[in-house]
Amino acid sequence: IPESKSSGKLFFEQLDVGSMESVRKFASVIKRKHRKIHILINNAGIMAAPFALTEDGFESQMAINYLGHFLLTHLLLPEIVAAGESGKNSRIVNVSSCVHLMGDIDYENFNGTKSYYGATAYNQSKLAQILFTKHLQSVLVTRGAPCQIHAVHPGVVDTDLFIHSSSTVIPWFKKALFKNPEQGSRTVVYAAISPKLEGKGGSYLSNCRLHRTHPMTKDKDACQKLFDYTNEMLKIENFGRS
Repeated sequence: IPESKSSGKLFFEQLDVGSMESVRKFASVIKRKHRKIHILINNAGIMAAPFALTEDGFESQMAINYLGHFLLTHLLLPEIVAAGESGKNSRIVNVSSCVHLMGDIDYENFNGTKSYYGATAYNQSKLAQILFTKHLQSVLVTRGAPCQIHAVHPGVVDTDLFIHSSSTVIPWFKKALFKNPEQGSRTVVYAAISPKLEGKGGSYLSNCRLHRTHPMTKDKDACQKLFDYTNEMLKIENFGRS
């Protein structure tokens, strides 16, 4: 950021997105300081982690990858909508993954307490993000809100996300296969600011292009079901109108 010689200012606030209490406290601080939020990027994540329940009793991957972002979006949505204008929507970006295509929503074992496999739980959390993206876009359109939401696959990026992975990748292969963080951020930034996407909310992007999604994401009832289920889990009565 200093090397960019930007005149913008960077502020830091601590947030543990896996703790719903932390999410609420963070949102409260942000809402006090900012009346308008032009862009929200939901980027926190863990992958293939050993089974663990958070302080709220949620499976950790689902809590961090999906539930915390769902709650944060709910709490900040009034400020996000306030930043939008006709012809220039404010934006929300959910950083998902191509592995959502291998996911499923298992309501009988949503929390992983009956059986647990890290990769399966990760895939489910990433699919949940996209179902949420699709449904929230329809809600925003219905409300006439000048805001749009996208989901993106950033690519396979060389970060600490793979800390729990059991596989080892030799350095030269990793360098050839993985994107560096700057490359991995390109689709995220594109979704957040590209004028070419204006009015195309609800889309899923990879390599700065629109891509296909899991068949379930085209099922409006399936998207609605998860949205309602999540609201019930988090005790949200009127999404985005906190």
